[in-house]
Amino acid sequence: MELGLIGLGRMGANMAIRLLQGGHRVVVYNRTVEKAVDLANEHGGVAATSIEELVQSLQSPRIVWLMLPAGTATDEYIDAVVPLLDKGDILVDGANNNYKVSIAHGEQLAAKGLHFMDAGVSGGIWGLQVGYCTMVGGEPETFTHIEPILKTLAPPDGYLHCGPYGAGHFVKMIHNGIEYGMMQAYAEGFEILEKSRYNLDLQKVSHLWNQGSVVRSWLLELAERAFTDDGHLDAIRGYVQDSGEGRWTVQEAIDLDVPAPIITLSLQTRFRSRQDDSFGAKVLAALRNQFGGHAVKKAE
Repeated sequence: MELGLIGLGRMGANMAIRLLQGGHRVVVYNRTVEKAVDLANEHGGVAATSIEELVQSLQSPRIVWLMLPAGTATDEYIDAVVPLLDKGDILVDGANNNYKVSIAHGEQLAAKGLHFMDAGVSGGIWGLQVGYCTMVGGEPETFTHIEPILKTLAPPDGYLHCGPYGAGHFVKMIHNGIEYGMMQAYAEGFEILEKSRYNLDLQKVSHLWNQGSVVRSWLLELAERAFTDDGHLDAIRGYVQDSGEGRWTVQEAIDLDVPAPIITLSLQTRFRSRQDDSFGAKVLAALRNQFGGHAVKKAE
């Protein structure tokens, strides 16, 4: 098949390469045009110097896949691409967008005679090698049309039509919420090991746990790699960002009256990691001093 892919960041570029390796014709565009040119020269794709050129390089029904940051960037490119498309063309949003936004995009494009699919893509920088687990929302007929692309991107059994508009991004949102909780559990466990009386080799422990234990996982394999590079993570500051999906998962749990304490606390812990000295902790120390005369540590 052929498609246009807009956005050659960490995932987009590797997705384009995987598709080219699978025999598809891929027209690529990036705001930094040199990235598109370099990818085309090295891997055989077609570089477009503008969105207009990308669209004109595709045959109808066109497939345009956006791999851009969620939010404003994706919205702006949708607004730029849609006027260039013809009825029956397909737009795929591969960003980690809010599923409610994707529902709105699907309905807006349908009113113009266009087809929309939201694709939640998991695989990170390893996707080129192992494939991208892809969760897709949209019309069943559109899913069937783009399925050869999904089959190339994903490992065996690694893609699914999850339902109508928004379903793909909804499933990916919950996936990322679960990921928050799993990562937090590993983080707490390894901190206890690090602080213990034993001089433990955390690289060896993480490798051991991946040999048939009930906590083995790909995340634990990545922990092993991290400890191999830096046994005590001395070079890393404990500052943890979040990209939105954890917040949305917690909000969805609240809206649905679903208790989700693990995911919620893992998100709150990320917030705490960004504070060098929490004001809330200062209040706690002050209160203990006031009611019990407990000692406080003076600020430097």
